[in-house]
Amino acid sequence: MQATNGGRGGLSVRNVSKRYDPKGTMLAVDNCSVEIAPGELHVVVGPSGCGKTTLLNAIAGFHSISSGEIYLDHELLCGPGKPQATPGADRVVVFQNGALFPWKTVLENITYGPVIQKRMTKTEARDRARQKMAEAGLSGLEDSYPGELSSGMARRVEIVRALVNEPKVLLLDEPFRGMDNLTKSIMHESLLEIYDRNQVTIFFITHDIEEAIFLGSRISVMTTRPGRIKESIDVDIPRPRDYRVLTSDDFRGLMIRVIDAVHDEAQKAFEAGEREMA
Repeated sequence: MQATNGGRGGLSVRNVSKRYDPKGTMLAVDNCSVEIAPGELHVVVGPSGCGKTTLLNAIAGFHSISSGEIYLDHELLCGPGKPQATPGADRVVVFQNGALFPWKTVLENITYGPVIQKRMTKTEARDRARQKMAEAGLSGLEDSYPGELSSGMARRVEIVRALVNEPKVLLLDEPFRGMDNLTKSIMHESLLEIYDRNQVTIFFITHDIEEAIFLGSRISVMTTRPGRIKESIDVDIPRPRDYRVLTSDDFRGLMIRVIDAVHDEAQKAFEAGEREMA
């Protein structure tokens, strides 16, 4: 069951294509379409280089699209006459490599954005930050510095920092990549708790199929480059979820279905790479 958030954060990606290099000869994404409902935790999986991050960057406004349209809550982000979306606080990105200011405390990191953008006073931002930190199990770390935190705690701080801005969409680009399995498992449950509390639309990119099923309301499998949506799969596993769902028959059935869809594309990507090297 997806969150109910008053109808905020509906994304519509319609026939989007993206070409790279000055001559436009490298087609990264081709005629890609996906509809994401308000409050949905939508996960995108696919082989390396299939265009997952390209699509996320287009939604965020970090680069242009070559054709097609992207809408947020029925308002055009980018399309004909406006090839690049304007970055905004309604779409906040959490990257794989982290982006906390090491010279600022946790509280200063979380409050920096809304204060510098003059969206909140310093007092309002601090009150909001303390509330979100408490909800995420981070109370007591306000005066700590990023270098004093574990990787999981630091990533949780980044997610809270994003949510303080009250975005319509949270864009997560493989945020748990490189973590050990135990830390990743804890972060999965933590993210689901944050999601259930905040009812924000999440666009989540991963290579990890188990992660995709455990977290997602719906999974979109992308083809090898040029990327299109090959299949969208509903994850009909009740929430709240915890690690015990990993051994259920429903979970195993979804694993087989997603693996089948992704494996075919990974094989194509591998064969294409072998041809390019030949």
